[in-house]
Amino acid sequence: MERDSKKEARNYVWEGAIPLQIHLHQSEVTTLPSPPPALILAPRIGYLPLLVPQVKPFFSSALPPGVDTVWFDYKGLPLKWYIPTGVLFDLLCAEPERPWNLTVHFRGYPANILTPCENEDSVKWSYINSLKEAAYIFHGNCKNVMNMSQADQFELWQSVMNAGNLESYLRVSSKLKFGIFGDTFSLRLNSSSVKSRERAELDAAGTVTSGRIPVRLYVWSIQEDFDNLEDAPSFDSWDKISYINRPAEIREEGKCFSLGDAMKMLLPEIFGDKASASGDISKTEVEDYLKLNPEEASNIEGTKVMAESKDVESCNLSKSAEIKLLRIQGIEPKLEIPFTWLANNLMNPDHFLHICVYVKVPELTTI
Repeated sequence: MERDSKKEARNYVWEGAIPLQIHLHQSEVTTLPSPPPALILAPRIGYLPLLVPQVKPFFSSALPPGVDTVWFDYKGLPLKWYIPTGVLFDLLCAEPERPWNLTVHFRGYPANILTPCENEDSVKWSYINSLKEAAYIFHGNCKNVMNMSQADQFELWQSVMNAGNLESYLRVSSKLKFGIFGDTFSLRLNSSSVKSRERAELDAAGTVTSGRIPVRLYVWSIQEDFDNLEDAPSFDSWDKISYINRPAEIREEGKCFSLGDAMKMLLPEIFGDKASASGDISKTEVEDYLKLNPEEASNIEGTKVMAESKDVESCNLSKSAEIKLLRIQGIEPKLEIPFTWLANNLMNPDHFLHICVYVKVPELTTI
């Protein structure tokens, strides 16, 4: 039963999709009448630039002459291409909008807001770099990712790019030896026998660990209060988002390590324990590791970390801050849910747990 539940959760993440209605920006329309919007079902675990092969042919006859530099916006806000599509949707649409109305541009790339995305390879190496960061958080090094064969790299990326063969993804990703997460209390609660625990371990192709869980937090600090999601304020600037890489370290305290416990650890600025904030893992640490281990960097292409995409910001929130919305993979879980279950079942293919949080705060100081 436990095994079936785990498989069901994995399939939910892998098969999750968002209906998009994509409009060509009016300034780029050269035909009358204007082309209708493109309707596309976008994988949650995918990235917007991977939709270009579907979008471009649809609008090609209406485009002005020139060199294509494709980017998307939502209500005028350029969308960061290296953030998974599902995370963008969860973050920007407090009240889920279906279909999600986006605008595509083929000209005027906003280089002052978005890092360059030249082609599919840019997305691929951004994903691989995320794997390196996750490996560094989990193992303290990137060796398993750096030593992947070219064939495994190709198969892993193809499974992510096409959001297709989950079994293929699991086969390759198991070689990275991330294992499964657990705490003593949860394992004792969920494993009625030694055999059932062994089955769980074999099913994950790894060992049970109580180590650090790679987490990406997207914290939107707002000053307006709201009771209903449809009344949430509009999102109009990335400056309002604190983008935080902060591992959650499972603590053995004789009780289930819950999402609420994890949030206290991950956002000490809200809960008052600022000492917990020292666990941030940034792209700089990964880069420093690669500089100290050049023999590993030579084993894989594209070791450069995207300059903007992995920036880590710290936010200093007042004690009166209140979490108004918390969303993971489109789900708004209760704070009592075991955090290890979320980590084992709702992680993205980059082995990060992406958490979107709306925080009401009367005063915000960014440091």
